[in-house]
Amino acid sequence: MAKLKIIFSATSLFCTRIEWALKLKGLEYELTVEDWDKGKSELLWKSNPVHKKVPVLLDNGVVIAESKVILEYIDEKWKGGDLYPLLPQYPHERAQARFWAQFADDKMTLLTFSPAACHADALEKEKAVESTLESFGYLEKQIKGKKFFAGDKIGYLDLVVGWIPHWLGVIEETGGIKILDAESFPSLHEWAQNFIKIPLIKECVPPRDMLVNYSTTLLSYLRSSAPNKP
Repeated sequence: MAKLKIIFSATSLFCTRIEWALKLKGLEYELTVEDWDKGKSELLWKSNPVHKKVPVLLDNGVVIAESKVILEYIDEKWKGGDLYPLLPQYPHERAQARFWAQFADDKMTLLTFSPAACHADALEKEKAVESTLESFGYLEKQIKGKKFFAGDKIGYLDLVVGWIPHWLGVIEETGGIKILDAESFPSLHEWAQNFIKIPLIKECVPPRDMLVNYSTTLLSYLRSSAPNKP
């Protein structure tokens, strides 16, 4: 069987969720790492001409782009028997997992990295943080009373929001903001501690120093590109 390939960046939280999924399925794969200092590779431009973003999964001539689409492709193609299921068994539970995964990417992941969230202006930053905290509050309700979003074992939604335990701390440090604490979000905080302790999850997490350097550079760019208030 041909080995799967991921067009990948170690600093991308969207890429790591694909690695986690492949490891949970017990599938072999190799990483084709993008070097952003040299610009986007020809392979990336050819494989994802619409968005030109990582991750991209290459499966024996089949090209799949966009991380949540890739997760579903992996779960649909390699299922049954002893293979680890990512999405829940029942249709209504799968629909809920997809809804909250999209919500998390739209309202939490993207907002956390927005220019406003790391704006030098205190008022702008406060508004962005308040909006992000509201979104985290919805997720807190979803995890309350459960070890993982999928129940006793990690699943699709856990992988999508799996950036929180490691990446969020980096964003908080470099952006001068505070989002997740045990007092405000006790269930989500406990989930984060449980999730990052799983050996398979932990081994794919990039070094914190790498993420701090990347985040510092990114925030500097976002601040410089943000429109100036009169």
